[in-house]
Amino acid sequence: MAQNISQEFTQLNEQQLDMLRLFKSPMPDSDFKKIKHLVVELLSKKLDNIMEKWEIENNITEDIYEKWSKEHRRVSYKKTE
Repeated sequence: MAQNISQEFTQLNEQQLDMLRLFKSPMPDSDFKKIKHLVVELLSKKLDNIMEKWEIENNITEDIYEKWSKEHRRVSYKKTE
């Protein structure tokens, strides 16, 4: 199964290679945790900005979120025998 993975997902891009070069030497666990936290924080802010832009473009308000939270949007699946 692992041999069937597309090359698209097995080749690293230049940015990924640069990151590996930066961290080629072992580092204290505490430093790694700090770096990981910074990356997660960066991605979180990016996602927040994307969502905010989407909400503005689509006039999404807190009232709409409240309404959606009360709707039944799940798909009912029938059991097959």
